[in-house]
Amino acid sequence: MERLISWVEIPAENFDRAVEFYNNILNLELKTEKSGKEKKAFLPTGEGVIFSTPGFKPSKDGVIINFNVGNRLDETIENIRKNGGSIAKQRTKIDAEGQDYFALFIDSEGNKMGLNGR
Repeated sequence: MERLISWVEIPAENFDRAVEFYNNILNLELKTEKSGKEKKAFLPTGEGVIFSTPGFKPSKDGVIINFNVGNRLDETIENIRKNGGSIAKQRTKIDAEGQDYFALFIDSEGNKMGLNGR
């Protein structure tokens, strides 16, 4: 089966701040593109963008996107704090055999997001 989730758009009101936040917490250098009022920063494996356009609002009450950070969970949590985000749920063991840990955070724009890792 192909991956079920085909595309993700992470809303950003302050595009530059959001790109810097995700570059710093995930150790990335996102490619950006600006076209008229739309601004996009592409996630590295083609699954989506950080997206800024009028009327596209961040939310901590909607769908939660989870990033797999492998063995960098604690480091990523610390990077979130250092880069203007906050932790909504601390590192927590996933209650299923063979699973690792997760955490929830609020990004620089106010979106609630998740992390999976060790």
